[in-house]
Amino acid sequence: MTNIKGKLLIFIVAYHAERTIEQVVSRIPLALAQDYDVEVLIIDDSSGDETFLRGELMRRGQKIPFKMTVLFNPVNQGYGGNQKIGYHYAVENGFDWVALVHGDGQYAPECLPQLVDVLANGQAEAVFGSRMLAKGGALKGGMPLYKYIGNKILTTYQNTLLGTNLSEFHSGYRLYAVKALAAVPFELNSNDFHFDTEIIIQFVNAEFRIKELPIPTFYGDEVCRVNGMAYAWNVSMTTLQARLQRYYIFYDRKFDCSARKRREKSRYDIRFVDQQLANQVRNGSTVLIIGAAREPLLRDMEKKECRIISYKDEDCLVESQILAGADYIVLTDTKFLGHYPEQLLAKLRNFSIEAPDITLLLPVGNVAFAWIRLMLLCGRFGYARRGILNTWHQRLFTKHSLQQLFLQNGFTVLQLTGVPVPYELICSSAKTASVFRAVHLVLIALWKNLFSYQFVVMAKPQPTLQHLLKRAKQAAAEKQAAHDSSFNSNSTRS
Repeated sequence: MTNIKGKLLIFIVAYHAERTIEQVVSRIPLALAQDYDVEVLIIDDSSGDETFLRGELMRRGQKIPFKMTVLFNPVNQGYGGNQKIGYHYAVENGFDWVALVHGDGQYAPECLPQLVDVLANGQAEAVFGSRMLAKGGALKGGMPLYKYIGNKILTTYQNTLLGTNLSEFHSGYRLYAVKALAAVPFELNSNDFHFDTEIIIQFVNAEFRIKELPIPTFYGDEVCRVNGMAYAWNVSMTTLQARLQRYYIFYDRKFDCSARKRREKSRYDIRFVDQQLANQVRNGSTVLIIGAAREPLLRDMEKKECRIISYKDEDCLVESQILAGADYIVLTDTKFLGHYPEQLLAKLRNFSIEAPDITLLLPVGNVAFAWIRLMLLCGRFGYARRGILNTWHQRLFTKHSLQQLFLQNGFTVLQLTGVPVPYELICSSAKTASVFRAVHLVLIALWKNLFSYQFVVMAKPQPTLQHLLKRAKQAAAEKQAAHDSSFNSNSTRS
């Protein structure tokens, strides 16, 4: 171990721990002071006994060679809420690492040097002391059999859903790099015991490294304050929701961590509505693409020998000369109708005044999709980062309201194509995705409004009055010219 001298906070969560708190503090290895600038923080979560007094007396008596801070929550914050305060303290005071220790003595402070060493040497952003790594060690250490089995079942379930490989999700012996803590919204987590699950999910989503080391198991006569059934339910539902959030079905801001957002952007650039958009375009046509010109869409257009004009956003609609004989305007993202659809359609109609035969193509989410209806039936209506209920959506549409929107803004809807769920984002196997897609397309054929995840709209601008008047004048002039020619011919013969 090299002499690093980073700042280490040993954070002891305490609740009714008057019999054990002094022993826990005294068991912290003094050798830590050789390698780290150590502070011990005790936060008594509104205990009704002398937990705070015992800790404060140790602080005043300078029983250990570390700085000590003892705090008391006047209102009980819960296991998760107490952790939030301690981690906030670590962030605010510029610590490099924080080690969570329980005041009841269930987790051995003697293991701190090897646990913090992993963080200090940059091998991980989180280190967990695991009771399950040593075969049979948990049961030998007194873990009740029902807790052992429950721990194994929940951990297997969570590993399966999250794609992780942890030996246990439910150890309370944890150390974190404070910079990593500061990068995730831990303050949004539950105040209850499944706070520990939520912070693991945040670290997984942010792609922080988690390492486990074996620790001894000790179960004494401490009072267990966890409602096992409620805890298992909360852990299961939280993990399931976090998994479904990857598919844009649910959304919870606490799981919206930065690495996930970066990866979503790259994964979204695959065939989704691109094929449906390309299918509507005639061979050899000129196509104005507004939005992300994704590679799959461009390849499909090139196969049809189309001429492509591409712009990133609708600001180009002020430059009418860019039409240059375009046959189609393709808007590639559902966001274009998500904010101010009337204003967008007015722009498009004005833009195409001199090109009334141009065809508009764009994807739109279907808020009447079966899954959204089911969520509403269950009292849920949650926005997601992508999908039908985008976090930036201000307007949502059904098949009927979409047709009305176009009609009332001067467009004729020629075709609404139902699009299935983007199974490429959900299934790891392309074959599995294609099977799901095929089944979904059958359902869409049976009931488009219920089973379409999105619609691809094909519409044409209705001729404006200005255009109709212009055409009427042109037609009248042509007829007048024809009549004049006929009149002159008759006059010559007579």
